[in-house]
Amino acid sequence: MKKVAFHTLGCKLNFSETSTIARTFQESGYQRVDFEDTPDVFVINTCSVTENADKKCRQIVKNAKKVSPDSFVTIIGCFAQLKPVAISEIPGVDAVLGASEKFKLLELLGDFEKKDQPQVFASDIYEAKDYHTSYSMGDRTRTFLKVQDGCNYGCAFCTIPLARGKSRSDTIANIVATAKEIAQTEVKEIVLTGVNIGDFGIQDGKRIEKFIDLIRELDQVEGIERFRISSIEPNLLSSDIIQFVASSKRFVPHFHIPLQSGSNKILKLMNRRYLRELYVDRVKQIKELMPHCCIGVDIIVGFPGETEEDFIETYNFLNELDISYLHVFTYSERPNTRAVAMDGTIPNAERNRRSKMLRILSEKKKRAFYEENLESTSSILFEGENVNGKMLGFSENYVRVSTNYDEKLVNQTISGIIKSIGEDNLAIAELI
Repeated sequence: MKKVAFHTLGCKLNFSETSTIARTFQESGYQRVDFEDTPDVFVINTCSVTENADKKCRQIVKNAKKVSPDSFVTIIGCFAQLKPVAISEIPGVDAVLGASEKFKLLELLGDFEKKDQPQVFASDIYEAKDYHTSYSMGDRTRTFLKVQDGCNYGCAFCTIPLARGKSRSDTIANIVATAKEIAQTEVKEIVLTGVNIGDFGIQDGKRIEKFIDLIRELDQVEGIERFRISSIEPNLLSSDIIQFVASSKRFVPHFHIPLQSGSNKILKLMNRRYLRELYVDRVKQIKELMPHCCIGVDIIVGFPGETEEDFIETYNFLNELDISYLHVFTYSERPNTRAVAMDGTIPNAERNRRSKMLRILSEKKKRAFYEENLESTSSILFEGENVNGKMLGFSENYVRVSTNYDEKLVNQTISGIIKSIGEDNLAIAELI
């Protein structure tokens, strides 16, 4: 029995796809092992959102060959689609598969016999039209369920449309069936994921269904305690969706809403499809209906043309906004994007300074949000890892909670009163 190991870089969507591909290997008789267990085959699923992700790919290949020098190393994912030839030239790489080919690994590579030259299977991204249902398994507590792939937006900084193709979706019927399949396992929470999930419903280039109809159907699935929406564009987060989540049986009060900049000037340069006024409106609607709702924000600093005044405008906008945490991305130049050719390049040291300021702001926002939840009763889903005698879990509104480890609590949803915030910025709960 050949052994195969997987390593995933990047987003929740990549994790869902890696897990699905891994199951096809196991169904074909392969033994899935950890990275360090001298595998015969390595499959590395890559990301290309930032330059750092590209560098990580090279390092992981190097590490794989140290662990198992005679192994067969395969690279898939976004980086593989964008730069297949360059990746094939990395020492140790045996095969590269693009967006249309990655789900055909076993079919295309057979017994993973090495060739004289690395094999490259990467067709033009416009041929990436198929949709592959994917979800992660292995974590008893939650799974990432892919509901949409690709993107029709043209943000000036982003390579995702070049790496994943046009927006396309599974059907509501198939997704509900998959959710019911997951409900037969120990999983308590499903996180809906995709590239642009608010754009759900496009099949064969035509909009057939809507995201609001999908979540209404999923809300009826028995056996899943929680559904969480991973990330949704502000212009696609409709009032109907917000109102539905507020009254839902299973969808939790947590939204992650990309902003990218608090400056309308920069939003226009980025070719985003909204202005900051719309973002304010979305946050206001959410908080009016769900005052305890957690709101996460993606932000990019150091975009070309972002002056100090533009950055301060963003900082002040975020500081005044009723949000819970930030995911801060330092802008990095990506080939074949419009931003690369823009004037006003920001020095790296300045980009890093701005990133640090926003990360500090994020910690302040997070602590303030946790403090708002003190003495509130929450439903906490606990995970299995024992961390120095403690165990961790998330409340329905995404407060990270710590309590003394108790094996009986693993993968259980327990009511608790949040009593304090520890030095590690974890909430401490008194279980009921």
